[in-house]
Amino acid sequence: MPSISEAAPKVGFVSLGCPKALTDSEQILTQLRAEGYETAKSYDGADLVIVNTCGFIDAAVQESLDAIGEALNENGKVIVTGCLGSKKDASGEEIVRKVHPKVLAVTGPHALGEVMDAVHMHLPKPHEPFLDLLPPQGVKLTPKHYAYLKISEGCNHRCSFCIIPSMRGDLVSRPVADVMLEAENLFKAGVKELLVISQDTSAYGVDVKFRTGFWNGKPMRTHMTDLTRALGELAQQYDAWVRLHYVYPYPHVDEIIPLMQGNHVLPYLEVPLQHAHPDVLKRMKRPASGEKNIERIRAWRELCPDITIRSTFIAGFPGETEEEFSYLLDFLREAKIDRLGCFAYSPVDGAAANAIENPVPDEVREERRGRVMQLQEQISRERLQSKVGKTLRVLIDAVDHNGATGRSAADAPEIDGVVYIKLPYEPGRELKLGSFVDVQITAADAHDLWGRVD
Repeated sequence: MPSISEAAPKVGFVSLGCPKALTDSEQILTQLRAEGYETAKSYDGADLVIVNTCGFIDAAVQESLDAIGEALNENGKVIVTGCLGSKKDASGEEIVRKVHPKVLAVTGPHALGEVMDAVHMHLPKPHEPFLDLLPPQGVKLTPKHYAYLKISEGCNHRCSFCIIPSMRGDLVSRPVADVMLEAENLFKAGVKELLVISQDTSAYGVDVKFRTGFWNGKPMRTHMTDLTRALGELAQQYDAWVRLHYVYPYPHVDEIIPLMQGNHVLPYLEVPLQHAHPDVLKRMKRPASGEKNIERIRAWRELCPDITIRSTFIAGFPGETEEEFSYLLDFLREAKIDRLGCFAYSPVDGAAANAIENPVPDEVREERRGRVMQLQEQISRERLQSKVGKTLRVLIDAVDHNGATGRSAADAPEIDGVVYIKLPYEPGRELKLGSFVDVQITAADAHDLWGRVD
Protein backbone atom coordinates (compact mmCIF):
# COMPACT_ATOMS: atom_id res chain seq x y z
CA MET A 1 0.00 0.00 0.00
CA PRO A 2 1.55 3.36 -0.96
CA SER A 3 2.43 5.79 1.81
CA ILE A 4 0.73 9.17 2.16
CA SER A 5 3.75 10.98 0.73
CA GLU A 6 3.80 8.65 -2.32
CA ALA A 7 0.09 9.03 -2.99
CA ALA A 8 -0.23 12.76 -2.40
CA PRO A 9 0.06 15.05 -5.43
CA LYS A 10 2.98 17.49 -5.14
CA VAL A 11 3.02 21.20 -5.90
CA GLY A 12 6.16 23.27 -6.39
CA PHE A 13 6.05 26.87 -5.22
CA VAL A 14 8.00 30.02 -6.12
CA SER A 15 7.23 33.11 -4.02
CA LEU A 16 8.45 36.54 -5.14
CA GLY A 17 7.78 40.09 -4.00
CA CYS A 18 7.05 41.84 -0.72
CA PRO A 19 5.93 40.46 2.66
CA LYS A 20 2.29 41.01 1.64
CA ALA A 21 2.83 38.65 -1.29
CA LEU A 22 4.61 36.26 1.06
CA THR A 23 1.52 36.03 3.26
CA ASP A 24 -0.55 35.29 0.15
CA SER A 25 1.86 32.43 -0.56
CA GLU A 26 1.49 31.17 3.00
CA GLN A 27 -2.31 31.14 2.68
CA ILE A 28 -2.13 29.15 -0.56
CA LEU A 29 0.35 26.69 0.93
CA THR A 30 -1.82 26.32 4.01
CA GLN A 31 -4.86 25.48 1.88
CA LEU A 32 -2.85 23.04 -0.22
CA ARG A 33 -1.68 21.26 2.93
CA ALA A 34 -5.22 21.23 4.35
CA GLU A 35 -6.44 19.47 1.23
CA GLY A 36 -3.74 16.83 1.35
CA TYR A 37 -1.31 18.19 -1.24
CA GLU A 38 2.41 18.12 -0.54
CA THR A 39 5.01 20.67 -1.54
CA ALA A 40 7.91 19.66 -3.77
CA LYS A 41 11.45 20.87 -3.20
CA SER A 42 12.40 20.76 -6.88
CA TYR A 43 10.79 21.22 -10.28
CA ASP A 44 11.43 17.57 -11.09
CA GLY A 45 9.49 16.37 -8.07
CA ALA A 46 6.45 18.57 -8.69
CA ASP A 47 3.25 17.66 -10.51
CA LEU A 48 2.77 21.38 -11.20
CA VAL A 49 4.31 24.67 -10.08
CA ILE A 50 2.69 27.84 -8.70
CA VAL A 51 4.59 31.11 -9.19
CA ASN A 52 3.49 34.04 -7.00
CA THR A 53 4.69 37.14 -8.84
CA CYS A 54 5.51 40.79 -8.20
CA GLY A 55 4.62 43.48 -10.73
CA PHE A 56 5.45 46.77 -9.05
CA ILE A 57 8.54 48.00 -10.93
CA ASP A 58 10.22 46.93 -14.17
CA ALA A 59 12.93 44.91 -12.43
CA ALA A 60 10.35 42.98 -10.43
CA VAL A 61 8.29 42.33 -13.57
CA GLN A 62 11.32 40.92 -15.35
CA GLU A 63 12.28 38.76 -12.36
CA SER A 64 8.75 37.34 -12.27
CA LEU A 65 8.67 36.66 -16.01
CA ASP A 66 12.06 34.94 -15.76
CA ALA A 67 10.82 32.78 -12.88
CA ILE A 68 7.74 31.76 -14.86
CA GLY A 69 9.91 30.90 -17.85
CA GLU A 70 12.25 28.80 -15.72
CA ALA A 71 9.31 26.92 -14.19
CA LEU A 72 7.86 26.27 -17.65
CA ASN A 73 11.21 25.00 -18.97
CA GLU A 74 11.89 22.79 -15.96
CA ASN A 75 8.38 21.51 -15.26
CA GLY A 76 5.94 22.57 -17.97
CA LYS A 77 2.81 22.93 -15.82
CA VAL A 78 2.64 26.40 -14.26
CA ILE A 79 -0.07 28.41 -12.51
CA VAL A 80 0.67 32.13 -12.10
CA THR A 81 -0.74 34.33 -9.33
CA GLY A 82 0.17 37.66 -7.71
CA CYS A 83 0.41 41.26 -8.80
CA LEU A 84 1.91 40.65 -12.24
CA GLY A 85 -1.05 38.40 -13.03
CA SER A 86 -3.37 41.41 -13.00
CA LYS A 87 -1.20 43.64 -15.20
CA LYS A 88 -2.03 44.28 -18.85
CA ASP A 89 -0.15 46.03 -21.62
CA ALA A 90 -1.35 49.06 -23.56
CA SER A 91 -3.50 46.87 -25.83
CA GLY A 92 -5.28 45.28 -22.86
CA GLU A 93 -3.54 41.90 -23.19
CA GLU A 94 -2.37 40.11 -20.05
CA ILE A 95 1.41 40.54 -19.81
CA VAL A 96 1.96 37.05 -18.43
CA ARG A 97 0.02 35.31 -21.22
CA LYS A 98 1.62 37.51 -23.86
CA VAL A 99 5.12 36.43 -22.80
CA HIS A 100 4.28 32.92 -21.62
CA PRO A 101 1.13 31.69 -23.42
CA LYS A 102 1.63 28.11 -22.17
CA VAL A 103 0.85 28.81 -18.51
CA LEU A 104 -2.15 26.85 -17.21
CA ALA A 105 -3.87 29.74 -15.43
CA VAL A 106 -3.28 33.35 -14.38
CA THR A 107 -4.81 35.10 -11.36
CA GLY A 108 -4.19 38.40 -9.60
CA PRO A 109 -3.07 38.92 -5.98
CA HIS A 110 -4.85 37.55 -2.87
CA ALA A 111 -6.83 35.15 -5.07
CA LEU A 112 -6.76 32.00 -2.93
CA GLY A 113 -10.04 30.65 -4.30
CA GLU A 114 -9.06 31.15 -7.94
CA VAL A 115 -5.64 29.57 -7.41
CA MET A 116 -7.17 26.52 -5.73
CA ASP A 117 -9.75 26.21 -8.52
CA ALA A 118 -6.89 26.11 -11.04
CA VAL A 119 -4.99 23.54 -8.97
CA HIS A 120 -8.12 21.34 -8.71
CA MET A 121 -8.62 21.54 -12.48
CA HIS A 122 -5.09 20.53 -13.41
CA LEU A 123 -4.15 18.40 -10.39
CA PRO A 124 -7.19 16.85 -8.69
CA LYS A 125 -6.99 16.87 -4.92
CA PRO A 126 -6.69 13.65 -2.90
CA HIS A 127 -9.93 11.86 -2.12
CA GLU A 128 -9.50 12.34 1.63
CA PRO A 129 -7.86 15.54 2.92
CA PHE A 130 -5.54 14.97 5.86
CA LEU A 131 -6.53 17.88 8.08
CA ASP A 132 -4.39 16.57 10.92
CA LEU A 133 -1.32 17.45 8.86
CA LEU A 134 -2.15 21.18 9.06
CA PRO A 135 -0.73 23.13 12.01
CA PRO A 136 -3.09 25.72 13.60
CA GLN A 137 -0.86 28.62 12.52
CA GLY A 138 -0.87 27.43 8.89
CA VAL A 139 2.14 26.93 6.64
CA LYS A 140 4.82 29.62 6.98
CA LEU A 141 7.74 30.50 4.72
CA THR A 142 9.63 32.43 7.40
CA PRO A 143 11.87 30.90 10.08
CA LYS A 144 9.93 29.42 12.99
CA HIS A 145 10.69 32.28 15.38
CA TYR A 146 9.20 35.16 13.36
CA ALA A 147 6.19 35.60 11.09
CA TYR A 148 4.26 38.24 9.16
CA LEU A 149 0.69 39.10 10.17
CA LYS A 150 -1.27 40.76 7.36
CA ILE A 151 -4.17 42.79 8.75
CA SER A 152 -5.68 44.15 5.52
CA GLU A 153 -5.53 44.09 1.76
CA GLY A 154 -5.49 46.92 -0.76
CA CYS A 155 -5.13 50.67 -0.34
CA ASN A 156 -7.36 53.76 -0.58
CA HIS A 157 -4.51 56.08 -1.59
CA ARG A 158 -3.89 56.97 -5.21
CA CYS A 159 -0.21 57.88 -5.17
CA SER A 160 0.79 58.90 -8.68
CA PHE A 161 3.84 56.59 -8.81
CA CYS A 162 1.99 53.48 -7.57
CA ILE A 163 -0.27 50.94 -9.30
CA ILE A 164 -0.90 48.71 -6.29
CA PRO A 165 -4.56 49.78 -5.88
CA SER A 166 -5.19 48.76 -9.48
CA MET A 167 -3.71 45.34 -8.72
CA ARG A 168 -4.85 44.76 -5.13
CA GLY A 169 -7.93 46.98 -4.94
CA ASP A 170 -9.18 49.33 -2.24
CA LEU A 171 -8.62 48.78 1.48
CA VAL A 172 -10.28 45.67 2.93
CA SER A 173 -9.59 45.17 6.64
CA ARG A 174 -9.61 41.68 8.10
CA PRO A 175 -12.03 41.07 10.98
CA VAL A 176 -10.25 41.87 14.22
CA ALA A 177 -11.12 38.48 15.75
CA ASP A 178 -9.51 36.67 12.79
CA VAL A 179 -6.35 38.75 13.13
CA MET A 180 -6.11 38.09 16.86
CA LEU A 181 -6.75 34.36 16.45
CA GLU A 182 -3.99 34.09 13.86
CA ALA A 183 -1.63 36.04 16.13
CA GLU A 184 -2.41 33.77 19.08
CA ASN A 185 -1.84 30.62 17.01
CA LEU A 186 1.50 31.99 15.81
CA PHE A 187 2.65 32.77 19.34
CA LYS A 188 1.53 29.33 20.51
CA ALA A 189 3.62 27.81 17.69
CA GLY A 190 6.76 29.48 19.01
CA VAL A 191 6.85 32.75 17.06
CA LYS A 192 8.85 35.34 19.00
CA GLU A 193 8.43 38.27 16.62
CA LEU A 194 5.23 39.21 14.84
CA LEU A 195 5.63 41.68 11.99
CA VAL A 196 2.36 43.51 11.31
CA ILE A 197 1.98 44.36 7.61
CA SER A 198 -0.56 45.76 5.17
CA GLN A 199 -0.53 48.37 2.45
CA ASP A 200 -1.55 51.02 4.99
CA THR A 201 -1.47 49.81 8.59
CA SER A 202 -2.64 53.17 9.96
CA ALA A 203 -5.88 52.89 7.97
CA TYR A 204 -6.88 49.55 9.49
CA GLY A 205 -10.65 49.59 9.99
CA VAL A 206 -11.40 52.73 7.95
CA ASP A 207 -13.34 50.71 5.37
CA VAL A 208 -15.64 49.24 8.04
CA LYS A 209 -15.94 52.51 9.99
CA PHE A 210 -13.92 51.01 12.87
CA ARG A 211 -16.77 48.66 13.71
CA THR A 212 -16.67 46.74 16.96
CA GLY A 213 -15.75 43.08 16.88
CA PHE A 214 -15.14 40.65 19.72
CA TRP A 215 -12.05 38.92 21.00
CA ASN A 216 -12.11 36.55 23.98
CA GLY A 217 -15.68 37.64 24.66
CA LYS A 218 -14.79 41.33 24.93
CA PRO A 219 -15.68 44.13 22.46
CA MET A 220 -12.78 45.46 20.40
CA ARG A 221 -12.73 48.13 17.71
CA THR A 222 -11.33 47.40 14.28
CA HIS A 223 -8.73 50.13 14.74
CA MET A 224 -4.95 50.34 14.66
CA THR A 225 -4.68 51.55 18.27
CA ASP A 226 -6.92 48.85 19.72
CA LEU A 227 -5.26 46.14 17.64
CA THR A 228 -1.75 47.21 18.64
CA ARG A 229 -2.70 47.30 22.32
CA ALA A 230 -4.27 43.82 22.13
CA LEU A 231 -1.32 42.38 20.20
CA GLY A 232 1.05 43.84 22.78
CA GLU A 233 -0.89 42.22 25.63
CA LEU A 234 -0.89 38.91 23.78
CA ALA A 235 2.84 39.18 23.06
CA GLN A 236 3.50 39.82 26.74
CA GLN A 237 1.91 36.46 27.60
CA TYR A 238 4.37 34.70 25.30
CA ASP A 239 7.39 36.98 25.90
CA ALA A 240 7.43 38.03 22.24
CA TRP A 241 7.77 41.12 20.07
CA VAL A 242 5.29 43.00 17.85
CA ARG A 243 6.77 45.17 15.08
CA LEU A 244 4.71 47.66 13.01
CA HIS A 245 5.31 48.18 9.28
CA TYR A 246 3.79 50.45 6.58
CA VAL A 247 2.53 53.08 9.03
CA TYR A 248 1.34 56.32 7.43
CA PRO A 249 1.97 59.30 9.77
CA TYR A 250 -1.67 60.04 10.60
CA PRO A 251 -2.34 61.91 13.88
CA HIS A 252 -3.76 58.81 15.61
CA VAL A 253 -0.37 57.10 15.25
CA ASP A 254 0.63 59.28 18.23
CA GLU A 255 -1.60 57.00 20.33
CA ILE A 256 0.64 54.05 19.52
CA ILE A 257 3.86 55.54 20.88
CA PRO A 258 2.99 55.16 24.62
CA LEU A 259 2.37 51.46 23.95
CA MET A 260 6.07 51.11 23.05
CA GLN A 261 7.36 51.74 26.56
CA GLY A 262 7.56 48.03 27.45
CA ASN A 263 9.38 45.14 25.81
CA HIS A 264 6.65 43.81 23.55
CA VAL A 265 5.31 46.48 21.15
CA LEU A 266 8.68 47.47 19.75
CA PRO A 267 9.71 51.13 19.59
CA TYR A 268 9.94 50.87 15.81
CA LEU A 269 7.86 52.43 13.05
CA GLU A 270 8.27 51.96 9.32
CA VAL A 271 6.84 55.15 7.85
CA PRO A 272 7.01 55.45 4.02
CA LEU A 273 7.51 59.23 3.63
CA GLN A 274 8.86 59.13 0.02
CA HIS A 275 9.88 62.83 -0.05
CA ALA A 276 9.89 66.04 1.98
CA HIS A 277 9.30 68.94 -0.40
CA PRO A 278 5.60 69.91 -0.45
CA ASP A 279 5.49 70.37 -4.23
CA VAL A 280 6.99 66.95 -4.88
CA LEU A 281 4.62 65.37 -2.36
CA LYS A 282 1.75 67.09 -4.14
CA ARG A 283 2.84 65.63 -7.49
CA MET A 284 3.16 62.26 -5.79
CA LYS A 285 -0.34 62.71 -4.31
CA ARG A 286 1.05 61.87 -0.91
CA PRO A 287 -0.44 62.95 2.43
CA ALA A 288 1.27 65.38 4.83
CA SER A 289 4.35 67.53 4.22
CA GLY A 290 7.95 67.74 5.31
CA GLU A 291 7.26 70.27 8.07
CA LYS A 292 4.47 68.19 9.58
CA ASN A 293 6.57 65.04 9.40
CA ILE A 294 9.49 66.70 11.18
CA GLU A 295 7.13 67.83 13.94
CA ARG A 296 5.65 64.36 14.25
CA ILE A 297 9.07 62.67 14.39
CA ARG A 298 10.17 65.09 17.11
CA ALA A 299 7.01 64.39 19.10
CA TRP A 300 7.49 60.63 18.78
CA ARG A 301 11.09 60.87 20.00
CA GLU A 302 10.05 63.03 22.95
CA LEU A 303 7.49 60.39 23.97
CA CYS A 304 9.82 57.47 23.24
CA PRO A 305 13.53 58.42 23.00
CA ASP A 306 14.53 54.89 21.92
CA ILE A 307 12.17 54.76 18.94
CA THR A 308 13.64 53.61 15.63
CA ILE A 309 12.14 55.19 12.51
CA ARG A 310 12.54 53.51 9.16
CA SER A 311 11.45 55.13 5.91
CA THR A 312 11.79 55.01 2.14
CA PHE A 313 12.34 57.88 -0.29
CA ILE A 314 12.28 58.39 -4.05
CA ALA A 315 14.99 60.44 -5.75
CA GLY A 316 14.48 61.93 -9.19
CA PHE A 317 10.69 61.94 -9.22
CA PRO A 318 9.34 63.60 -12.39
CA GLY A 319 9.69 67.37 -12.14
CA GLU A 320 12.05 67.25 -9.15
CA THR A 321 14.36 70.26 -9.33
CA GLU A 322 17.79 70.51 -7.75
CA GLU A 323 16.28 72.91 -5.22
CA GLU A 324 13.56 70.41 -4.29
CA PHE A 325 16.14 67.65 -3.97
CA SER A 326 18.33 69.86 -1.74
CA TYR A 327 15.25 70.43 0.41
CA LEU A 328 14.99 66.65 0.83
CA LEU A 329 18.64 66.43 1.90
CA ASP A 330 18.09 69.20 4.47
CA PHE A 331 15.05 67.31 5.78
CA LEU A 332 17.11 64.13 6.18
CA ARG A 333 19.88 66.00 8.02
CA GLU A 334 17.31 67.34 10.46
CA ALA A 335 15.13 64.23 10.81
CA LYS A 336 18.09 61.84 11.25
CA ILE A 337 16.00 58.85 10.28
CA ASP A 338 17.51 55.67 11.70
CA ARG A 339 16.90 53.29 8.81
CA LEU A 340 16.45 54.55 5.27
CA GLY A 341 16.07 53.13 1.82
CA CYS A 342 16.18 55.32 -1.29
CA PHE A 343 15.17 54.39 -4.82
CA ALA A 344 15.86 56.20 -8.04
CA TYR A 345 12.45 56.84 -9.59
CA SER A 346 11.46 54.05 -11.96
CA PRO A 347 8.51 54.55 -14.33
CA VAL A 348 5.82 51.91 -13.88
CA ASP A 349 3.38 51.05 -16.64
CA GLY A 350 -0.02 52.45 -15.77
CA ALA A 351 1.20 54.95 -13.16
CA ALA A 352 -0.14 58.51 -13.37
CA ALA A 353 3.36 59.88 -12.68
CA ASN A 354 4.40 58.90 -16.20
CA ALA A 355 2.43 61.87 -17.55
CA ILE A 356 4.11 64.46 -15.29
CA GLU A 357 6.19 66.98 -17.18
CA ASN A 358 9.95 67.36 -16.95
CA PRO A 359 11.09 63.82 -16.21
CA VAL A 360 14.50 63.63 -14.56
CA PRO A 361 17.22 61.98 -16.70
CA ASP A 362 18.28 58.49 -15.63
CA GLU A 363 21.82 59.49 -14.71
CA VAL A 364 20.57 62.37 -12.54
CA ARG A 365 18.11 60.07 -10.72
CA GLU A 366 20.92 57.64 -9.91
CA GLU A 367 23.29 60.43 -8.88
CA ARG A 368 20.69 61.85 -6.50
CA ARG A 369 19.95 58.42 -5.04
CA GLY A 370 23.67 58.03 -4.42
CA ARG A 371 23.82 61.38 -2.60
CA VAL A 372 20.93 60.39 -0.35
CA MET A 373 22.53 57.08 0.56
CA GLN A 374 25.91 58.72 1.16
CA LEU A 375 24.28 61.17 3.59
CA GLN A 376 22.30 58.39 5.22
CA GLU A 377 25.45 56.33 5.78
CA GLN A 378 26.86 59.18 7.85
CA ILE A 379 23.63 59.55 9.84
CA SER A 380 23.31 55.81 10.41
CA ARG A 381 26.93 55.52 11.52
CA GLU A 382 26.45 58.28 14.09
CA ARG A 383 23.20 56.82 15.45
CA LEU A 384 24.59 53.30 15.71
CA GLN A 385 27.79 54.53 17.33
CA SER A 386 25.65 55.98 20.14
CA LYS A 387 24.61 52.42 21.04
CA VAL A 388 28.16 51.27 21.80
CA GLY A 389 28.43 50.51 25.52
CA LYS A 390 24.70 49.87 25.89
CA THR A 391 23.06 46.52 26.57
CA LEU A 392 20.37 45.55 24.06
CA ARG A 393 17.87 42.71 24.00
CA VAL A 394 18.58 40.65 20.89
CA LEU A 395 16.57 37.93 19.14
CA ILE A 396 18.88 35.19 17.84
CA ASP A 397 18.50 34.41 14.11
CA ALA A 398 21.51 32.14 13.55
CA VAL A 399 24.13 30.28 15.56
CA ASP A 400 27.36 28.67 14.33
CA HIS A 401 30.85 27.84 15.58
CA ASN A 402 31.98 31.46 15.11
CA GLY A 403 29.23 33.00 17.18
CA ALA A 404 25.66 34.13 16.65
CA THR A 405 23.71 36.67 14.63
CA GLY A 406 20.60 38.39 15.92
CA ARG A 407 18.52 41.51 15.75
CA SER A 408 17.63 44.21 18.25
CA ALA A 409 14.37 46.10 18.51
CA ALA A 410 15.77 48.46 15.86
CA ASP A 411 16.27 45.74 13.25
CA ALA A 412 13.52 44.22 11.11
CA PRO A 413 14.47 40.99 9.35
CA GLU A 414 16.04 41.19 5.89
CA ILE A 415 15.78 44.99 5.53
CA ASP A 416 17.75 46.38 8.49
CA GLY A 417 21.07 45.63 10.11
CA VAL A 418 22.03 42.82 12.47
CA VAL A 419 23.91 42.28 15.73
CA TYR A 420 26.95 40.01 15.56
CA ILE A 421 27.70 38.22 18.82
CA LYS A 422 31.24 36.94 19.17
CA LEU A 423 32.49 33.95 21.12
CA PRO A 424 33.13 33.18 23.85
CA TYR A 425 29.64 33.22 25.31
CA GLU A 426 28.94 33.39 29.00
CA PRO A 427 30.25 30.11 30.49
CA GLY A 428 27.56 27.46 30.62
CA ARG A 429 25.13 29.53 28.59
CA GLU A 430 24.00 28.27 25.20
CA LEU A 431 22.55 30.66 22.60
CA LYS A 432 19.58 29.10 20.84
CA LEU A 433 17.86 30.04 17.61
CA GLY A 434 14.74 32.10 18.35
CA SER A 435 15.77 32.98 21.90
CA PHE A 436 16.28 36.40 23.47
CA VAL A 437 19.61 37.39 25.00
CA ASP A 438 21.03 40.58 26.49
CA VAL A 439 24.04 41.74 24.48
CA GLN A 440 26.55 44.42 25.45
CA ILE A 441 27.40 46.39 22.31
CA THR A 442 31.11 46.80 21.74
CA ALA A 443 31.37 48.17 18.18
CA ALA A 444 29.33 49.57 15.30
CA ASP A 445 29.63 50.58 11.67
CA ALA A 446 27.12 52.27 9.37
CA HIS A 447 24.79 49.27 9.27
CA ASP A 448 25.46 46.66 11.95
CA LEU A 449 26.43 46.21 15.58
CA TRP A 450 28.87 43.86 17.34
CA GLY A 451 28.62 42.72 20.92
CA ARG A 452 29.19 40.10 23.57
CA VAL A 453 27.11 38.28 26.14
CA ASP A 454 28.39 38.96 29.65
